[in-house]
Amino acid sequence: MSTVQRPTRPGEPYPIGVTITKDGANFVLFSENATSVQLLLFSHPDDKEPKEIIDVKEKTGDLWHVLVPGILSGQLYAYKVDGPFKPEEGLRFNKNKAVIDPYARALAGFIKWDDSLFAYKMGDQNQDLSFDERDSTPFIPKSVVYEDSFDWEGDRPLSLRIPWSQTIIYETHVRGMTKLRDDIDENLRGTFMGIASKQVISYLKDMGITALELMPVQQFVRDKWLLDKGLTNYWGYNPIAYFAPDCGYSSSGCLGQQVIEFKKMVKELHTAGIEVIVDVVYNHTGEGNQLGPTLSFKGIDNKSYYMLNPENPRYYMDFTGTGNTLNLRHPRVLQMVMDSLRYWVLEMHVDGFRFDLASALARELYSVNMLSTFFVTIQQDPVLSRVKLIAEPWDVGEGGYQVGNFPYQWAEWNGKYRDTIRRFWRGEPIVYSELANRLMGSPDLYMGSGRTPFASINYITSHDGFTLEDLVSYNQKHNEANLMDNKDGMDENYSWNCGFEGPSEDPNIIACRERQKRNFIITLFISQGVPMLLGGDEISRTQRGNNNAFCQDNEISWFNWNLDDRKKKFHDFVKSSIFLRKSHPIFRRRRFFQGRKLFGAPYKDITWLGPDGLEIKENNWNSPTNTIAFVLSGDVMDEINERGERVADYTFLIILNANPNTIKFKVPKIGEKWELILWSYDRDPKEEEKIVKAEQELEIEGRSAIVYRRI
Repeated sequence: MSTVQRPTRPGEPYPIGVTITKDGANFVLFSENATSVQLLLFSHPDDKEPKEIIDVKEKTGDLWHVLVPGILSGQLYAYKVDGPFKPEEGLRFNKNKAVIDPYARALAGFIKWDDSLFAYKMGDQNQDLSFDERDSTPFIPKSVVYEDSFDWEGDRPLSLRIPWSQTIIYETHVRGMTKLRDDIDENLRGTFMGIASKQVISYLKDMGITALELMPVQQFVRDKWLLDKGLTNYWGYNPIAYFAPDCGYSSSGCLGQQVIEFKKMVKELHTAGIEVIVDVVYNHTGEGNQLGPTLSFKGIDNKSYYMLNPENPRYYMDFTGTGNTLNLRHPRVLQMVMDSLRYWVLEMHVDGFRFDLASALARELYSVNMLSTFFVTIQQDPVLSRVKLIAEPWDVGEGGYQVGNFPYQWAEWNGKYRDTIRRFWRGEPIVYSELANRLMGSPDLYMGSGRTPFASINYITSHDGFTLEDLVSYNQKHNEANLMDNKDGMDENYSWNCGFEGPSEDPNIIACRERQKRNFIITLFISQGVPMLLGGDEISRTQRGNNNAFCQDNEISWFNWNLDDRKKKFHDFVKSSIFLRKSHPIFRRRRFFQGRKLFGAPYKDITWLGPDGLEIKENNWNSPTNTIAFVLSGDVMDEINERGERVADYTFLIILNANPNTIKFKVPKIGEKWELILWSYDRDPKEEEKIVKAEQELEIEGRSAIVYRRI
């Protein structure tokens, strides 16, 4: 370690983070309550002590800053921050703990777990009130000074703007999707470059996917308690550096290579016409509660960064189930989040964000306020107001379920759609109006606030819960591999195993499950709104009944690309369903259906039918049903194309029969002939089923979905 500090300059208080200039590097750190700050410089990621320590003496308001000559891209650094250690007042400074820069663009490796990473003496009574003097420097990942010199070759932020009406979202995991792809170079599997491979991109293009939604890619904590069990934080919902792509997804190193590889991935996807949406976790960090480690925010300014109990600031407000909640009421914390979001758009070229537990971002002490500063700031931001914004519209706190209540620029994961469709196809009678609302973009949730059907992100499955294959194969969760006595994960999945729990060789069970999967897929892609497909569902991926595989970085979570004939047939079926949706604007209208004749059209834009082929009565609308049928009229639609012309399309008859028994259905008079174009039964249709006529009586098999097109 150098005993002589190099000459430094005061530097500038903005921008926060590290900025390379012609004179060196300007370091800026926010801390409102600190009394001193030290900058530590390292030569190697494994250095146990710094080669140089620089006292940061200049402070402008709550920003500590220094310009250090001679610093180049690739320099490794950390901070030590001193101040009061008064946990009962929410102050947890400990000058012995090295901390990660919240604005670091990359981290050189991972946390090496050691008791010194905790600011208190572990094992003491009231242990978090004690003070630990051990140095944590050898165990904290070093931050990396990174200078952007990437050649985007013409790709620009927000240049690829696919409208919501054309969006097909594919939610996936960087590592899980590519880890077992034998046709990709082994070194690239499980990394950003694996996703960027021509094999994966061609696959997505062939599927008809327009937006790749990646589970968290910001550097996250691999929790000690999981590592001790031989598990790990696979999903990544435990962030520690909001500007840094996770080092674990790099194929070539962690000294900035992960930044370059992420950009290469985005550029390749954009070239193929595929948007990149990133799942972000600004509701909490990986530092946990008062018993968690001191890795970054907690040691820099705990009282500012986190929502603390106003009656006892020793403890944290926890609306996330992870121990803490980020304090977006503080202007500097809100600034960090906004700076991070803009960075991912302007520098990393992402096209949108899915916000984990987004209700927590609107928390003002105990209540959820959709007019909170966070949402107002997003709305007026010239960059962020233009990207795709998707909320997971709930958190774990009281009043946190906010489906339908987010501001008009936001789309929402529609949990009501998921649950209603699952319950319907497992055989529960659903009130006709409830089912109709979900299929038509949930106007009961979104229409009154001036939003469109595209506020609804429709999904049957997501990373959180059963895969589609498991949804039709298990009645109960089977999370034993998580080593938590099967107590984790959701208990109610609205699933049905077709009469046998788990894998089966019974051809009748298999046929039932294949039909149920097709029922779900047809329903998803004919529904108004924006469809989201869970990655791997199209190849019948199973997690062996695990509905909370957050800690399974193994074959339980990885995609198995060895497809038998059954899986290949289902994959082709999913592709054909996506193609049907993309070919017909009537399935992706920008306005809600109105149930009336539009612009001189001969029929209502949507007609809800009973088994007799006639429009249902009011009493049917409020009655439970196992079958729903409707006609979408494409004669003249309430849609205008880019040339200012009113759009027309085919007219479709859709019948969804979740009744286990065959029903009789009379073809409506809305047209003379109808052609069968999509069906869920795993067989070729009979000749008498292919073309049907008005008033013809059909036999609709139990648990089946069929789509006719008027000819």
